[in-house]
Amino acid sequence: MNRMMKWCFILFSIFIIAGCGEASKEDVVAKLEKSITELTSYQTTAIMEMQTGETAQQFQIDVAFKADNYYRVFMHNEEDEEGSQIILKNEQGVFVLTPSLNKSFRFQSDWPTNASQPYLYHSLVSDILNDEQADFTIVDDYYIFTTLTNYQQNQTLPMQEIYLDQKTLTPQLVKIYDADYNLVVEVMFEPFELNIEFDEGYFDVDANLTSQLFSLPVSTIEEQMDQTDFSIRYPSVTYDSQLTDTSEFEIEDGRRVVLTYQGNRDFTIVQEAKTSEMVAYRQPESALGEPVLVGSTIGALTDHLLSWSENGIDYYLASDTLSVDEMIEVAQSLAVQMEK
Repeated sequence: MNRMMKWCFILFSIFIIAGCGEASKEDVVAKLEKSITELTSYQTTAIMEMQTGETAQQFQIDVAFKADNYYRVFMHNEEDEEGSQIILKNEQGVFVLTPSLNKSFRFQSDWPTNASQPYLYHSLVSDILNDEQADFTIVDDYYIFTTLTNYQQNQTLPMQEIYLDQKTLTPQLVKIYDADYNLVVEVMFEPFELNIEFDEGYFDVDANLTSQLFSLPVSTIEEQMDQTDFSIRYPSVTYDSQLTDTSEFEIEDGRRVVLTYQGNRDFTIVQEAKTSEMVAYRQPESALGEPVLVGSTIGALTDHLLSWSENGIDYYLASDTLSVDEMIEVAQSLAVQMEK
């Protein structure tokens, strides 16, 4: 009898130990879905590094979320502090603010649910939940999911690794790879503040534009207001097309340059700057398309037109033959190109 009880105790202990083993993928996914559903708000800071051509660009991104569906994403570029921008989503829509230009654009967009956003917690969880074939591993203090991405505007980055803290289930690191498994984008998160209260107006367009505008030096604002004597910038990526025409025009209160490329892909690049007066408030301008990151700034993308602003200059890239991915490639090469 004693021997029988001993064996029963051993078997019982084995089952207990097995039950206390490492969490399964299904367990983590279930907890993750429950956690994100119950989350009322969060705030964090991330560092995003992108490999664009031969150079790397780094951004500091301050992210805030409040249920239901309020977002504030403040993007700082270390090399261009005056070019910092804010993406806001509130009950009025999606906005991109450029405080140094005192400008705001309103997008008719379902951002951020329309594509992967590697700096947003909800977007990363959505990518995990939507990929039933995602790989799952446990390394040190992390749950690691390897999933497909959902970049509607850029099919060249198909895969990502998402590192979640085992205790809080919040993202700690995201690595995004190209088709050859080269690391292209890396996002590193600081600890999350969960279920916090935000000040009134934290997600308002007027409050954000005004507070950031007043924090800029007057010299910076004046410089951004008059960039009509700009240097023409040329793309390093042309898909074997050649520059066939350069036209310059004097427009009301400004200057416009038009570059025409023909060959394997036909496209036109417009660079334009106007002298404008600083006013206390401007109504948001409507922007067609979806917000997309172009070099160090946020632009608007449609099927045949990509537009963005940088250092007080407005850029437009139009083409019927470039794919969406190719338009972004050309634009990003222009954004980092030195004067030719």
